[in-house]
Amino acid sequence: MKKFTTKSILISFLVLLFTLSVTAQETGKKKKPEKRKTTKTEKVKKGWNLGALPVVSFDSDLGFQYGALMNLYDYGDGSIYPNFEQSLYAEISHFTKGSGIFRVNYDTRKLIKGIRVYADVSFMPDQIYSFYGFNGYDAIYNSSWVDDKSPMYKTKVFYRYKRKFFRAKVDFRGDFSNNKLHWVAGVGLYSINVKPVDIAHLNKGRKASDLLPDTAGIYDHYVKWGIIPQSEKNGGTFTIFKAGFEYDSRDNEANPNKGIWFETVLAGAPGFTSNMKSGFLKLSITQRQYITLVKNTLTFDYRLGAQFTLSGHTPFYVAPLIFYAHSTAAYNEGLGGSKTLRGVLRNRVVGDGIAYGNIELRWKFVRFSVANQNFYLAVNMFLDSGMVIQKTNVDTSNVPAAVKDNYFKSGAEKLHSDAGLGIKIAMNQNFIVSVDYGKALNAQDGTHGIYIGLGYLF
Repeated sequence: MKKFTTKSILISFLVLLFTLSVTAQETGKKKKPEKRKTTKTEKVKKGWNLGALPVVSFDSDLGFQYGALMNLYDYGDGSIYPNFEQSLYAEISHFTKGSGIFRVNYDTRKLIKGIRVYADVSFMPDQIYSFYGFNGYDAIYNSSWVDDKSPMYKTKVFYRYKRKFFRAKVDFRGDFSNNKLHWVAGVGLYSINVKPVDIAHLNKGRKASDLLPDTAGIYDHYVKWGIIPQSEKNGGTFTIFKAGFEYDSRDNEANPNKGIWFETVLAGAPGFTSNMKSGFLKLSITQRQYITLVKNTLTFDYRLGAQFTLSGHTPFYVAPLIFYAHSTAAYNEGLGGSKTLRGVLRNRVVGDGIAYGNIELRWKFVRFSVANQNFYLAVNMFLDSGMVIQKTNVDTSNVPAAVKDNYFKSGAEKLHSDAGLGIKIAMNQNFIVSVDYGKALNAQDGTHGIYIGLGYLF
């Protein structure tokens, strides 16, 4: 059984207490289901609508990315617009050096009467998956080791390993007597294959002056020192079972103007359904609230989240995963990166228990219609913070004394933060093209990040 820190207990208690107090006030009143409201100039959408985009980018280490994504929305008779009856998302994109996203996600209220179903099948190979060690600042990040202009340079992919990630999951949500309070349940099969970075593959087509040095990275060192056990170094397969409840009073889902969205879920991987030595059980709590400042124009929104390991052992390749009641995102990992701490290095903050918060000011500054489609433009300013509150046990007894201080700084963990700005282009309120720029506030977390994708963070 893992021990909780005082911070972890305090944070989870405050989140739960605040949410239950608000929930109690609202659920004490019996309300009839409401039709969603739209602005006076906005046309109510009915039937199927399609949003589609090409995927084109370039990365010097991954190569040229090409592909496409599409998102189909079924608004039915329009009575719940801007919410939808069902949605189908598909993406196929590939980097010329082997990484990519191959994914189908289906969200429907029609398949089973009275139950919402979320299904997802994804395969996401990654030639240079980010890994910086465990427990945040307790694991030192040395930017000189990945800077090819530094005399201390080792390799650009020092903080990386190769990963193939397959996931097939289905989640269910049903109503209690109050239509804002729901039960949630789900099951998912995960397969994660891990290997050292394939330097020879990444060096194909490079000039001699640009070749990546074929040297050991942090993953190789952690395996050699026994911090990553031999039984975990190649990844594994496991099944996740989830159960919990959710309270949702948002006026719409894609970008709410008001309401609360709270969930708490237990996620467990029994040992007998995996190739782990033992299973694990985690508790995840997430609170989101949306506050109108100017009707249909300006909102203040926040998200508070925490995840704890209640029992068992979390293998290193599972440690970055964050479990929600349901999610339409391709990646639910961190802390650090596009879905948690924007501007902080991806997966910079990993431990047995984490806590995080995001605050945003969202301004829809232009609305217009083109070809019978509703559009708006928006900007969002944000601040993100998070830290490890339940540390992973890291045994450094086999680390040579001469290099230990280059990798580890016990007791250094504290808040990791970033700030930034984003812009959104939305069609029919649900298909939202997003660009966010975040700046890390500590050099140990990197410099900045630019993220292009779909939808708001929460």
